[in-house]
Amino acid sequence: MRKHQLSLFAAGLVAAAPVLATPLMSAEWAARACEAWNKNPILTDELAEKWIKNDGGRGYKIVHMYRTDCGEATKVELKIVPQGGKAICAYGGKPQHTNLNMDMDYVMHAETKRWREMGAGEYGPMRAMMFGRLKFDGPKAEAMRVMGPFEQFLLLPGKIPGEDACPR
Repeated sequence: MRKHQLSLFAAGLVAAAPVLATPLMSAEWAARACEAWNKNPILTDELAEKWIKNDGGRGYKIVHMYRTDCGEATKVELKIVPQGGKAICAYGGKPQHTNLNMDMDYVMHAETKRWREMGAGEYGPMRAMMFGRLKFDGPKAEAMRVMGPFEQFLLLPGKIPGEDACPR
């Protein structure tokens, strides 16, 4: 009986290993961030009202993000689309769009330590940008208008588990 319990415990550890070994802002992490986005009514509803419509007629907005200490080559992508009056994340993973339009798309990066702080709710987007902890390219005036909902986005690194090893 004891041997059976140990083998069940070991099997549980092996099954949990991929989740625990997923680096913060890896492609796998981005897929889970996309799912979390869609479960957050502030992101889906409030960004539908104020943000998603600036898509240049393409029908989507792109957000690239990465951990500065891991390098720009580790970027991940979220593709946000208008759907049923909401801003829905349709894709999270490795970048599929390499040519972004900075009048409507975003690139964000911060040191791992800073993503962790923002994810823990220690400070929001205004302080993060004001003190240079979060760097971004994209439509700055638009970003200023959606600081409230955007704060929910910055909490994702605290809600979705990911280790500090850099993504490959």
